[in-house]
Amino acid sequence: MLDLEERKQLSDERYAAERAHSMARKYGAARIRQDLKAKGVDGQLIERISSAGDLERARAILTRKYHVPAASREERAKRMRFLQSRGFSFDIIRSLLSSSDPD
Repeated sequence: MLDLEERKQLSDERYAAERAHSMARKYGAARIRQDLKAKGVDGQLIERISSAGDLERARAILTRKYHVPAASREERAKRMRFLQSRGFSFDIIRSLLSSSDPD
């Protein structure tokens, strides 16, 4: 295994970056961190890779799922639960949904 690492054919950093990139289409930073931690990736590496661009990812996921802004408080709560289940922080969710809030 050390031989593979020396020849740059096995890299935790490359694995973590690719895994985070593939999960970023559907999930937020918390969910990505949880997955990488379960896979045994170093904590410092996880923090460096997982949290970039969370607000933009949340916005893209929300617009893919819901094409129109939330019309009611119930619909807004439904979207909040959806984003929370995807691993986005409350701060990200609140800033995203309050910017599109019609009230």
